[in-house]
Amino acid sequence: MTALSTSSGLSAHKWGALLVLCGAIFLEGIDVAMLNVALPSIRADLGLSTGELQWVMSAYVLGYGGFMLLGGRAADLFGRRQMFVSWLAVFLLFSGLGGFATEGWMLIVARFVTGVAAAFMTPAGLSVITTGFAEGPERNKALLLYSGTAAGGFTIGLVAGGLLTAVGWRWVFFAPVVLSFLILVAALAFVPKSARPDRSGQRVDAAGALTVTAALVLIVLGVERAAHAGIAASAGTLLAGLAFLAAFLVIERRSAEPLVRMGIFRSASLVRANLSAMLFAAGFFGFQFLVVLYLQELRDWSTLQTSFAMLVIGVDAILSPTLTPRLVSRFGTSKVILGGLLLAVLAYGLFLPLGADWSYAAMFPSLLLLGLAFSLAYGPLTIVATEGVAESEQGLAGGLLYTAFQFGAALGLSAVTAVSAAATHAETPAAVLDGYRTGLLVPFAAAAAAAAISAFGLRTRRNGEPPVAVDAAGERIDVPASR
Repeated sequence: MTALSTSSGLSAHKWGALLVLCGAIFLEGIDVAMLNVALPSIRADLGLSTGELQWVMSAYVLGYGGFMLLGGRAADLFGRRQMFVSWLAVFLLFSGLGGFATEGWMLIVARFVTGVAAAFMTPAGLSVITTGFAEGPERNKALLLYSGTAAGGFTIGLVAGGLLTAVGWRWVFFAPVVLSFLILVAALAFVPKSARPDRSGQRVDAAGALTVTAALVLIVLGVERAAHAGIAASAGTLLAGLAFLAAFLVIERRSAEPLVRMGIFRSASLVRANLSAMLFAAGFFGFQFLVVLYLQELRDWSTLQTSFAMLVIGVDAILSPTLTPRLVSRFGTSKVILGGLLLAVLAYGLFLPLGADWSYAAMFPSLLLLGLAFSLAYGPLTIVATEGVAESEQGLAGGLLYTAFQFGAALGLSAVTAVSAAATHAETPAAVLDGYRTGLLVPFAAAAAAAAISAFGLRTRRNGEPPVAVDAAGERIDVPASR
């Protein structure tokens, strides 16, 4: 057990470490959200085509989603604090370099490396929490505060991005450098040092790392291209990704030191949590994407008006560390997750009859419900996805969870774009609105599927079966069931 857990309560040093890690996930959220708002200004200044502009966002997703599993395993093998601090420094450097870009390719490269840095930094930070706080109420409290901060970063980033873009889009890249530097200094002081993992007799699974990274990058790329490339190109990319994935599975089954131990998937609760997280992210990001297009393209709202309209979703930053822990303590993680996912279904359903001249009052219930849904689902999903996992594999568990979120986000964005485009038969406002309405079925269906998968967790707990995992040695791990 690391230095974080040396006392029964949350000591000042524990709070310091937790706040540093929350600051890092806040940084990741605000970085993505601010860039979303700044894209039109970046295109105008650098003269980017639509294809080049989408790569500014896609490069980050590819770097993040493609290297997440490798990043999670690296945290387990090379030390969580070491990986967190070193890759936070890389994140700081390349985020700042993006602000100096004078050509599109420079910005795309900077965003790709920033995404890779986040892929190594994020699971390392999460595993510091899951190994440093005792499983149960203490860890749950820490994870819910962590997830609330992540959500708050994305929401606040929408507003901050609008304000900074009004000054100059380059400040969207320069501003995170200041925050990154402060977090880096605090990390050196508060994130506890741990003994370097004993890797005697262990080898880095280079073949597994290369094949899974290639598979994830190609699959994410194939999903992303589905919205704007031909069917043949998208299908070819996806097939290549699936071929690499098949090769990865063969390698992992034969490897003595696999990158991803297949036995971890014997935990039904872990599998449910990752599937639900993927579908929830697909709906959440796809819905926000369509709402922003609706407000700016059809309603001619300004960037700041749109940002402030979406700000209500940020209620999750308040509720995650306050209301959600009480609900988890009272009803258990499974019921709280299901409740959050059902609220998401309701939020998306209320938005389906979208009108051409809807008032903000008509949109407000869906946006508020979505913020509440995020606060109930995101943190508890993080708890379930990491509970019962051996300490030596917490980095892997975190990598799997964030990979699920990134794939879900990419899938949701691509799906709503493709469905909306297919349903838009003309360039008239009425036809575009029809396309948006059809596209809104995607987040509704994704949330409904996530709720159906999550409901199986209620049956398991009702039957009195605790969550089960298997450690690296193949031994069964029984975890006290949440109520």
